[in-house]
Amino acid sequence: MARPIPPKHYAEDAVFPTRIELRPIGVVRSPHKERHGTPRQAVLPADPALRPDERAVLELFPQVLSPHAVQDLPGFDYIWVIAWMHLNHGWRNRVAVPGEHGEVKRGLLATRAPHRPNPIALSAVRLLAVDGLCLHVERCDLLDGTPILDVKPYVPYADAFPDAGAGWVDVRDAVPEG
Repeated sequence: MARPIPPKHYAEDAVFPTRIELRPIGVVRSPHKERHGTPRQAVLPADPALRPDERAVLELFPQVLSPHAVQDLPGFDYIWVIAWMHLNHGWRNRVAVPGEHGEVKRGLLATRAPHRPNPIALSAVRLLAVDGLCLHVERCDLLDGTPILDVKPYVPYADAFPDAGAGWVDVRDAVPEG
């Protein structure tokens, strides 16, 4: 197999991986059993008629982590969950976005569409409690059975940019003056 050409900023002798192997550190136990009715973003609530309880549990695997790995999580209001969207197959370079009118399609990497070349999810969920290797959360937009790749604390000074521009989303959501 031919070695792919690495990006120009890599040294000539650098080994550029063609595959990356990840292993799950846990699994999501969520009231969201199917895509229909699941929030599109963790910050958005689910339809209460479909999901009256939005609490979920992130079950971390004891064969991978010990309770020492989560000992300092209490006190964080939010955590980032990095997960593998195991039910998504295939993707397109341009996608229709919910809330867009007409035939507008956006570039995949300018959206949060779940169907991606590497179906990795990034969700900021509210941490309610830590019980051993079980992280109790709410406002989780991940389906039940989703493999968890990593968990990181949400740190407001580093993770929030309240004045950041959001490209086409800002334009779409702008209120016309008049």
